Amino acid sequence: MQLKDISVLVTGGGSGLGAATARAMAAKGAKVAIIDTNKDGAEAVAKEIKGLALTGDVSEEAPVKDAIAKAEAAHGTIRILVNCAGIGSAMKTVSKTGAYPLDQFNKVIKVNLIGSFNCIRLVAERMQAAPTIGEERGVIINTASVAAYDGQVGQVAYSASKGGIVGLTLPVARDLASLNIRVMTIAPGLFLTPLLKGLPQEAQDSLGKQVPHPARLGDPSEYAQLAVHIVENAMLNGEVIRLDGAIRMAPR
Repeated sequence: MQLKDISVLVTGGGSGLGAATARAMAAKGAKVAIIDTNKDGAEAVAKEIKGLALTGDVSEEAPVKDAIAKAEAAHGTIRILVNCAGIGSAMKTVSKTGAYPLDQFNKVIKVNLIGSFNCIRLVAERMQAAPTIGEERGVIINTASVAAYDGQVGQVAYSASKGGIVGLTLPVARDLASLNIRVMTIAPGLFLTPLLKGLPQEAQDSLGKQVPHPARLGDPSEYAQLAVHIVENAMLNGEVIRLDGAIRMAPR
């Protein structure tokens, strides 16, 4: 599918990988709507790309339905969904302070995994009624992480949430195949997102050297390049692509 004049929804588009993807797809001529809990970030990116900024929690049904309705009123039926919204957590299963608080584990799962599926199901429901464009009706791209495979100490909730995204990729692709909707997932490694940008340069350089090649942190634009290619390559379906410079994370 070509992106020119196509309606796109990017979750978590107010910063990081989502913002880079919104910019890259807008540069291809797409009509991009962004949903993010960060209102200021969403509005700043939307203003830059002449898109639409929406505010809402992806893990809740009502705000996502509202965002879809507003995006479609402005740009037409959503044909591309890119799920980038997510949160992290750093806590061991058991520590000196006690067991991992269940409400915190639930929150990470709810935002990262349930939030992604919530957007998938509601956008796909709208896509199914749209006419096909060439061979397809739409494309859905999810964001997992290398933590789904190489989860480190303290990453149990995050890794579980991203592992769930990896696990749903193929069955959802099979569910939606009869509707001519493709589903793909990108599993990024160490990328220079706002979280890592907050670290001292020395720490950033040290993390980058862990990557076999290229020995640096990934740039969000490289994630965006892959997302654009997935949209444009009709044979990519039901697969998870590690975008990680061949890194395999150590336990710590």
